[in-house]
This record gives sequence, structure tokens and C-alpha cells, in this order.
Amino acid sequence: MVTMAQSPPSAERLRMIDGFLVEAWADLVRHDERLRPLSVEVRFDRGVAHLSGEVSDAGQLRLVRDVVGRLAGVYGVWCRVAVGGRAPVVVDLGCGGTKQWPGNLGLDIYPAPGVDAVADLSGSLPLADDSVDVFFAVHIMEHLIDFLPLFDECHRALRPGGVLHVMSPWWRHVNAVADPTHVRLLDVQTFKGICGQRPPGTPRWYPLHVGCDGASIFADLTPLGPDDPPPPAYHLARFFD
Repeated sequence: MVTMAQSPPSAERLRMIDGFLVEAWADLVRHDERLRPLSVEVRFDRGVAHLSGEVSDAGQLRLVRDVVGRLAGVYGVWCRVAVGGRAPVVVDLGCGGTKQWPGNLGLDIYPAPGVDAVADLSGSLPLADDSVDVFFAVHIMEHLIDFLPLFDECHRALRPGGVLHVMSPWWRHVNAVADPTHVRLLDVQTFKGICGQRPPGTPRWYPLHVGCDGASIFADLTPLGPDDPPPPAYHLARFFD
């Protein structure tokens, strides 16, 4: 029996979902005294929440991420928020000529306008330990035969509480196979293994949010330290089978 793949929402439906999310977030802010004093702007674009602004401490930022991520219709929570007066260090991996935000540090294997440093993403990243607040890996992982070393490098370079944002084609959508340079197929369940089933001693991740819109998969991951407990089963059950 052939099972039909999930169809991605139409552009019109995504526009309406974004409108719903704007109203839902405004209602949350009105009724949650923890959120009202925070200087964080939340913008929604095709189901992805884009956070900008400033907070006093990392706990406030985690709160906003968590609350936004619980809204139905949110596929990912992308963040560029200053904490305690310090602007975040944001790195776009494989950015080419396009960055997610102006001012991000762009790494790519090929030199191009907007590429700040040439780096082979299948090897070591030219970044110090604990030096990055946010990584964007948008349409990158599907081009790497083995992407786990890149995850490990991001884990090394991220500060505690930092986030790796991943976006890739969903394996059942035509975009996953239409590009002959794609060498890997990915699913939401791929991140279950990255977060919960890696061998002891390898870098581990906590999933802040994981979603699929029928065309792309999204994952927001934060590094776990060697002594941190694994993600609880009830949290993994939010995203994974």
C-alpha cells in the first residue's frame, strides 16, 4: 500500500497561521507577567518564530523560547537576542551570499560576497571553544555524507545555552531528491538519535523544538554538558515517536 506524503501548507494558509500566531503571542504577553517586561520582539514567518531584542539574563531568553515553541503552528524558534547587554555571536554555516541576519559571521567552503571565512564544514570549524551563541545550518546537512562531525564541532564552539538551528528538506518532499547535490535524507526522527541515542562520551544535545511543515524539517538544539542529565522521555515524546 502506498502512503501519501504530508502536503506542505499553502502560502495562503501559512499567512493565516502567522496571523493567528501574532494574536496568540500578544494574548500570552498580556496575561503572563513574566513576559510583559521583556524587550523581545517576536515575528512569525511561515511558522518560524524570529526573536530579536534584549533580555537581562539567559533564563529570560530560555523562557521566551519555551513559551513561543509551545504555540500550535510553530515549526522553529530562531533567535538573535542580546543577553545582559552583550550582542550574540551568530554564525551562518554554508551561507553563500545569503545570511539569516545581516551582521552574522558567514562560513562557507567557497569564497563569495558575504562569506567572512572559508571553511570546509566537514572538518574543523575555525572557531574557538565556547565562542558562539547561535549557529544557523539552513539547507546544509543534506549536502554532507556524514554530518555528525559538524554537529560535534557546533557543540564544541557553542557557549552553554547556545542554540544550533537546523533547516533541511523533509525526506518525503520532492525538494529532498530534486537537487543532485543532496546526499542525505533527513526526518524529524533523525534528531531523536542525535539527542538521545548517541554512544557514551559523544557530545549530546537537548531538543528545544523540532518540527516539520511537510516540506522542511526544523530543529533547535542546545548543547548538554558531560554531567547534564539526558532529556527526559516526556520531553522527547513532544517531538519524536
